[in-house]
Amino acid sequence: MTDFLFEIGLEEVPARMIAGAQAELERRVVGLLVRERLVAGEIEAKSFSTPRRLAVVVRGVKERQEDLAEEMLGPSAKIAYKDGVATAAAVAFAKKAGVEIGALKTVTTPKGEYLSATAVKAGRAAGVVIEEELPKEVAGIYWAKTMYWRAGKAERFVRPVRWLVAMLGGETLDVEFAGQRSGNTTYGHRVLYGAEGISVGSAGEYEGALRTGYVIVDAEVRRQRIRKELDRVCRSMEGTRWREDHALVDKLTHLTEWPSVIQGGFQAEYLELPEEVLVTVMRDHQSYFAVEGKGGALAPHFLAVLNTEADERGQGVIRHGNERVLRARFNDARFFWEFDQRTTLNDRVALLDKVTFQKELGSYGAKAERVRVVAAEMAAVVEARGGKVDAGALDAAARLSKTDLTTELVKEFTELQGVVGGLYARAQGHAEAVAAAIYDQYRPGSMEDGVPRTIEGALLAIADKADTIAGMFGLGLEPTGSKDPFALRRAANGIVKILAETEIPLGLGEICFMAARGREAVVRTMEVFFAERLEFYLREAKGQAYDVVKAVLAVGADQVRGAVARAAAVSAVRSSADFEAVSAAFKRMSNILAQAKEKGLAAADSVDPGLFTDEAETWLFEQAGGVAARVAELREDEDYQGALEAMAGLRPQVDRFFEAVMVMAPDERVRGNRLALLGKVLGDFSGIADFSEIVVAG
Repeated sequence: MTDFLFEIGLEEVPARMIAGAQAELERRVVGLLVRERLVAGEIEAKSFSTPRRLAVVVRGVKERQEDLAEEMLGPSAKIAYKDGVATAAAVAFAKKAGVEIGALKTVTTPKGEYLSATAVKAGRAAGVVIEEELPKEVAGIYWAKTMYWRAGKAERFVRPVRWLVAMLGGETLDVEFAGQRSGNTTYGHRVLYGAEGISVGSAGEYEGALRTGYVIVDAEVRRQRIRKELDRVCRSMEGTRWREDHALVDKLTHLTEWPSVIQGGFQAEYLELPEEVLVTVMRDHQSYFAVEGKGGALAPHFLAVLNTEADERGQGVIRHGNERVLRARFNDARFFWEFDQRTTLNDRVALLDKVTFQKELGSYGAKAERVRVVAAEMAAVVEARGGKVDAGALDAAARLSKTDLTTELVKEFTELQGVVGGLYARAQGHAEAVAAAIYDQYRPGSMEDGVPRTIEGALLAIADKADTIAGMFGLGLEPTGSKDPFALRRAANGIVKILAETEIPLGLGEICFMAARGREAVVRTMEVFFAERLEFYLREAKGQAYDVVKAVLAVGADQVRGAVARAAAVSAVRSSADFEAVSAAFKRMSNILAQAKEKGLAAADSVDPGLFTDEAETWLFEQAGGVAARVAELREDEDYQGALEAMAGLRPQVDRFFEAVMVMAPDERVRGNRLALLGKVLGDFSGIADFSEIVVAG
């Protein structure tokens, strides 16, 4: 056994692409070694990445494939032998199998007697196999964007390939890809180490060798180093801490090879600008971490992560440059903020008629009017069902919701769309309910993002997202495969998340109807789309098992909060023995009814106790009726777990019924009555989940 190391050296790869490619390279290399019988048992593999490289180390690789014995089937015995003498067919088969004629066997198959041989495929050296197969795996790595860089050459990759390292133990392999041949030489930090190569003696020396070249090749080690450095620098500024930002830490992990952190500052006068603007400038435009003082308020400092190491003088130069750039960006933001205030949001409404939303759906002014109508209809339904909505604030928020698209601040900082509108509404004296709804209209932006803080904000967000989906679906612009240019899946995910995590009493069907203005074809398409998004939410956000999700959605995908609660209840009780038994019995009932329907055997219109011939039928009928009433009460109170536990209590009656009763009785009336009984039991307990979808262990 030995270790295998493979490294691809590249020009700098975009940070967002690195983690996925690192995982895929490991998966492909391990898959190759497994497929080629070069590893077995528990596989120890570790992948690495920096902006300039992807690498993987696999331990316990065999130096040679084991011989593979394979049973081969040849010609029929009648053809293979004539008068006891082997024919040309038998000779050819023996040659193909690599055995002597005398080693051929005769086996009996459903088609008769045929020749058989045990062919032994000799194993090849691991190095030979890897050199032959590895380039195919590298070429198969998925990249969102690729490029050509060699004139007249067909290969495409994310960035030009500059070097390859491939080593099996201490042996250097000859792997060729994109015009590069592998060796045992890697390269260190471009600035701190220079262009000189670094020799790697074996896979075990890889990380250490690169550290001498100022490269921390383990991404997780770099991540922890960045966090510790951020903590260290903050400790030098008493009473401060860096604002936690997982996404920025992840980005900078994949932008650096030898990270260090410096602290910079800016004039306190800039703190008069909204915090959201300052943080966006620092985070999204400069990749700086914001710093908080006591109480969480923004402090006039920032932290920058460098991909280098500098002495005190060098840090001073870098700090000065970063502060100068940030000061210029803050000045721009302050100018735009002050300039925008000269025109109120109310005056900007008319400007929206000149901003195109979509060429066939018109301007943002038209969209805002559609959203106003849909939001008002939803508010009326919510209020009719006992909810409290400030209809005036919602209408004003919908009317002004897109006006910040005409502001200079949003043109410069597009990621602040909506947020700027909310800030301007507050600054211009609009009610807080109006400002908060505008501010939150695009939330949630992802499954990790929070939902709008107010009911007005939630209704505005739903109306806006639903109008976009309905408009695009009406034009036939539904998402296809991985393509979703209008981010309709994200919009639908947002609606599902809002309904799941708030008390808003709206169903997906009525939202579709209101947004589509009653266009039936669009409504039906939207309902299917939302059911898929609800399935995604239950599986990805809530971690529900596939069969639980299918079972729950089979009986209704309209009420999101109810579906979430029902799925949680099924997951909570599914492991109990009684529930498993009853679930299996319900599945059996469903199958019996389906088979009867296929055979044209009809169930009676209703259950007639007078036709029962076994007390097990009577017992199930009476007990199921009582439990059904209790289950209905619990469902009304949304106590789905209690309802499922009550259903599980039917196990003795159900078990006894199937032990004592043959449903498909010869007597037509008895059989029809028993089918009706099964149908009634299933119908009474089918409101929470379709139990035929539940996979029962064993």
